[in-house]
Amino acid sequence: MTHILIVEARFYDAIADAELAGAVAVLDAAGATHERITVPGALEIPGAIALAEATGRFDGYVALGCVIRGETFHFEVVAGESARGIMALTLDGMAIGNGILTVENEAQAWARARASEKDKGGEAAKAALAMVALRGSLG
Repeated sequence: MTHILIVEARFYDAIADAELAGAVAVLDAAGATHERITVPGALEIPGAIALAEATGRFDGYVALGCVIRGETFHFEVVAGESARGIMALTLDGMAIGNGILTVENEAQAWARARASEKDKGGEAAKAALAMVALRGSLG
């Protein structure tokens, strides 16, 4: 049975809850077991995944979070570096579905987070499961 770790940035709690609901629904429907940990923000997600991978307990990971553009350069740093960190981990062979939203405003975040709309949490869970399966098929 596939065991997934959901790593969830809780900076925007309500948006995180919506993304989490979509991811859990997909994982449950697929029969995957899952655990969840939370981190303060998107920059901490790659580090948390790397720490979890060292335990050998998980087949794959779902990264959930939200970065909303503000008035400073901080958005570019957080969005770019969290994506870069996740990509580096995937190139090391980890199966990760990236559900970190990078948006201009809260309305865009909600449209992507809600399961009834773009369901990016669910999509990230599907991506993680697909990568776990691909890794297994390559053997």
